[in-house]
Amino acid sequence: MFNKKFIPRLVVCLVSFCPVFSLQAKDLIQTLYHADFTPDTDDEIPRFSLDGELGVLLNSGNTSAASIKAAVNADHETQQWSSLYFAELLYKESGTATTNREVSAQRFYTSAQFDYKLVANGRRLFMYGDYEDDKFTGYDHRASLAAGWSQRLWRNEDSEFRYSIGPGYTFIQAEEDNDNLVNDGIIVRASAEYRYRWSSGAKLRQFVSTEAGEENTKSRSETSLSANVFGSLAMKLSFILNHETDTAEDVEPLSTETSVALVYQFF
Repeated sequence: MFNKKFIPRLVVCLVSFCPVFSLQAKDLIQTLYHADFTPDTDDEIPRFSLDGELGVLLNSGNTSAASIKAAVNADHETQQWSSLYFAELLYKESGTATTNREVSAQRFYTSAQFDYKLVANGRRLFMYGDYEDDKFTGYDHRASLAAGWSQRLWRNEDSEFRYSIGPGYTFIQAEEDNDNLVNDGIIVRASAEYRYRWSSGAKLRQFVSTEAGEENTKSRSETSLSANVFGSLAMKLSFILNHETDTAEDVEPLSTETSVALVYQFF
């Protein structure tokens, strides 16, 4: 038979054991969930920076040409969000003294990424979107959406490194004579960015991204070096690589772009 004296003894044992169990459980939770982490913060919050980039080349005489590259880049930091905005315009036309100018490059590209900061320092969830209208890729226009995991591995006075990866979807509108190109589809997007700053004010930026789909993989690499001229004005040298695995017959898979432009920091 069940011993009735066992019940009070059991209660006494549980009462005496609860504090020990509670402390062990608390230690376990701190170990698993890293309760000692602090919110992801920056030195200056809120912070908003905006700079504009402009490069112009004009030729006349035996060779008539015009090339314009303009870009706007913004970085917005708040207590809970880290946002990046980018827009770029490229236009080029050329000809001779006896022929009319022909457009050889016409592209508009814009993108935005929103990182929601988690409790763990540097760890975030991101949402990304872009839109591209390039008349010389075989596409009328295309856009991409993605979401997933983002992390800033470090940030100090000299350098910083961040990456993001997640699934997404691409929307592609091909030109009428290129209906054989792959249209909409699921992708996996990954990107990484490294920045280095010298005490003189010069800056190095290396950015790479890829959008991998079932039929097509689009990759981009941008290396830039900028140096202050005076005040908020800087000179920027950029080298950009764009590569696609599935292109129209008259479009090269790899395109490169080298430019020198003036950059003015508004904020």
